[in-house]
Amino acid sequence: MIPIQEMARRAAAASQILKTVSGACRADALKRMAGALIRVKDEVMAANAEDLKAAPDLSEPMKKRLRITDKIFDYMVNRLREAAALPDPVGRVLEGRVMPSGLRVEKIAVPIGVVAMIYEARPNVTTDAAAVALKSGNTVILKGGSESLRTNRVLAGAMRSAAVEAGLPEDAVQLLDSADHKAVRELLRQEEFIDLIIPRGGKSLIRAVSEGTRIPVLKHYDGICHLYIAEDADPDMAVSLTVNSKCQRVEVCNALETLLADAASATRILPLVAEALKKQGVELRGCPETRAILPDCLPATEQDWDTEYLAPILSIRIVHGIEEAMAHIARHGSGHTDGIITSSLELSRRFIAGVDSASVLVNASTRLSGGGDYGLGAVVGISTDRLHARGPVGPAELCTYKWVAVGNGQLRA
Repeated sequence: MIPIQEMARRAAAASQILKTVSGACRADALKRMAGALIRVKDEVMAANAEDLKAAPDLSEPMKKRLRITDKIFDYMVNRLREAAALPDPVGRVLEGRVMPSGLRVEKIAVPIGVVAMIYEARPNVTTDAAAVALKSGNTVILKGGSESLRTNRVLAGAMRSAAVEAGLPEDAVQLLDSADHKAVRELLRQEEFIDLIIPRGGKSLIRAVSEGTRIPVLKHYDGICHLYIAEDADPDMAVSLTVNSKCQRVEVCNALETLLADAASATRILPLVAEALKKQGVELRGCPETRAILPDCLPATEQDWDTEYLAPILSIRIVHGIEEAMAHIARHGSGHTDGIITSSLELSRRFIAGVDSASVLVNASTRLSGGGDYGLGAVVGISTDRLHARGPVGPAELCTYKWVAVGNGQLRA
């Protein structure tokens, strides 16, 4: 394996070249990478089967994240193609003006440089990260979990070869091919060459990365997502949105974890919601007012309001008005995704203005807060930070900017 510092240095050198490569060339590379994956599909699936066999002690949610099905493989290929088809985010004029002196000033989107992606289990992150990084003109160092090492070797090797065929620098995509935790610690010390680190995984991973480096980190901690059923909510919509938000995939960060029901609508809506959730095998935990309506509901503790279950468990709380709902979200939410179910334009406006989360949804499932459903294509995660990028992180979010001024001899007076 190439020494970590040498890998980072090569990525920085490749970044200088990649910044000058046209958007058409980068898009062509992504298309070729999609084709390369199709050609090695059998190898990918065989490697993934070996990874699963070698990790019998993984939890079921982790195994689900690790496993590549035909559907997930198609998703990986399509995300590369979708990224290729997106408008080029590099070179966009974000702001511009001509000063009285005749100086033309523009604020232009440019790549960040070298991005290191550190993640667990999900092999689809390998392809998503490569797609987003290259589309935005960044080189990328990929460090997946040891449980997916065999799969990632095949994926990264195919994408790297395709990128080179398209004319991209050889080290535009690199895989840190090691299961040793020391390799990650060494990667975190490469502030001379790496411009941004994106950890994607559990809270312990993100905290370890953030505390172990001086390189800027784009963080995503908990996904404690809420839906507020307002007093005027449509019962059928409340049932369908709650079930989809919670049950479509319980193990993901934008799955619903706490349902807030307005006291004015709880008696007529909560029994319908509870019946639908129980059919899906969801365990319900509620406050005393909730349990008065739903006697079979288990008692919720204070800890439940601060828990990201990532499991078929849902906590339910009765609130008295939108202000109490927003206060609960402010206290217990993680700033990821929160929604309201209402037919009132005034209530929806108050909720949008009052809830400080990366995604706020009105009459829509929390599961929609992501790259594909927002029209961003592939993303490398959902940031709960407030600075630089917030929410789904796609190609445009992996750009920074620089000021360009063009004159004809102007001097400072």
